[in-house]
Amino acid sequence: MLSPEKQFEIIKRGTVEILLEKELLHKLEKSFKENRPLKIKAGFDPTAPDIHLGHTVLLEKMRQFQELGHEVIFLIGDFTGMIGDPTGKSETRKPLTREEVLKNAETYKEQIFKILDPEKTIIKFNSEWLMNLTAMDIVRLQAKQTVARMLEREDFKQRFTSHSPIGMHEFMYPLFQGYDSVVLNIDVELGGTDQRFNLLMGRELQQEYGQEPQSLVIMPLLEGLDGVKKMSKSLGNYIGISEPPKDMYGKLMSISDELMIKYYELLSHISIKEFNNLKEGLKSGNVHPKKAKENLAMEIVERYWGKEAAIHAKEEFDHIFKEKGVPDEIPVFELQWDEEEMWLPKIMKLSGVTPSTGEAMRLIKQGAVSVDEQKITDHQKGFKRGNYLIKAGKRKFVKVISK
Repeated sequence: MLSPEKQFEIIKRGTVEILLEKELLHKLEKSFKENRPLKIKAGFDPTAPDIHLGHTVLLEKMRQFQELGHEVIFLIGDFTGMIGDPTGKSETRKPLTREEVLKNAETYKEQIFKILDPEKTIIKFNSEWLMNLTAMDIVRLQAKQTVARMLEREDFKQRFTSHSPIGMHEFMYPLFQGYDSVVLNIDVELGGTDQRFNLLMGRELQQEYGQEPQSLVIMPLLEGLDGVKKMSKSLGNYIGISEPPKDMYGKLMSISDELMIKYYELLSHISIKEFNNLKEGLKSGNVHPKKAKENLAMEIVERYWGKEAAIHAKEEFDHIFKEKGVPDEIPVFELQWDEEEMWLPKIMKLSGVTPSTGEAMRLIKQGAVSVDEQKITDHQKGFKRGNYLIKAGKRKFVKVISK
């Protein structure tokens, strides 16, 4: 087992905040001295069946804890998922049915082992204990917090100020999440910045129940392909870990150089020393951003699909994008395909290639539009659901990915 100081250095990589740093270091020192692994928890609500790279930020941090010899608990919030956490939203998230929760949870379990070691991962469902709470148990749990404390949570505060409804059951979400830590007697909980209030609730409840409060490792939310908003399937700016290798590789090659650094820090398995050397090389010009991005894309595709698939994806990308003079960074647009064949001018307008179908028709008639390297001159042409590289004029490119 590595020294506590070295462990702390690895754990701190990419974090936004550790509460409290001295406290976590003390836990690591005690763990090292007693040769006892710490109990690490990260909770996931099975609100969607597909995991994207944004979800894997926490999974990668869990993997690091595993490799350091600690006990990792992947907690599926099947009970809390049926309440609906409104985190970061202005209104209540629609709760899931029991059937939806269980179906999504099974899909989660299949995907997480692409990152975590199945032999060292403990999977828990919080319905195991929350479903058995009596009415009196819940009242006693509620008594450990105040309405004033709940209204410190930012989204609750905003809705209260704007006189928007807040359901009584919503106050139970952070209480139940905190109670999970009590039941499991957790040493360290991981979560994103949008979960800070709920994570702190775990610390407070553990103290109320006479336990040592958990340390918190808070991770940033990963921006999607646009480099601005949190990676989300609903926004179409995500990279799913089950996407075909060529699509995953192409999307990774489309991110900005600035975003690439954050992806390296949060998703790559290179060492801290290698990461620092990479940043210095990019700054000095000794490392070309394009080459660094290729290495990142290769590493991530290989992680989920294997080396052979990654090499093939790179070769296909090089053939289409490099040899034909296509720029390295191409915006990716995920398009909802709402008909059997979609009219090309409509595709161009919806994906932002042109401001209108009229402008798209004009460019097509001029012979200034190509799809997957094939020049298109028929403005009536339709395309079936699929993925396409569209070029309009000399410099306008977009990679259209069908939903």
